[in-house]
Amino acid sequence: MVRVNPDPYLVLGVAPTATQAEITHAYRTRLRAHHPDTRQTPSSQTADEHLRQLLAAYALLRDPTRRAVYDRAHPSHEDTGPVQVQVTHLDSTGDEPPLWAGPVRWHR
Repeated sequence: MVRVNPDPYLVLGVAPTATQAEITHAYRTRLRAHHPDTRQTPSSQTADEHLRQLLAAYALLRDPTRRAVYDRAHPSHEDTGPVQVQVTHLDSTGDEPPLWAGPVRWHR
C-alpha cells in the first residue's frame, strides 16, 4: 500500500540538506525511470501513484518558501547545528606543544 503523504525527501532520494541542483537532478533521474513513456513495466495503479508522489515531492521542494514551511513543520529534517563542547585548559609545564585540532581536510 502506498502512503498518502510520504516524505518528499525520501520520494526523491535526497538528504534534507540537499541543494536545489541535487533535488532537480534526483527528480529528473526518477522521472525518466517512472514516466509512462519510458518505464519498462506497463501502466499500473501503483506506478501511476508513485509518479504522482514524485511530482508532488518535487513541486514542494523546488519552491524555497514551501520547502522552508515543510522543514519547519517537520523538525526531524532540520540541521541540529553545531555541537556544544566544553573545553578545559590545563597548564602545560612540559616541553610538549599544546594539542591543536584544526579543520579536517579530506583528500582523494
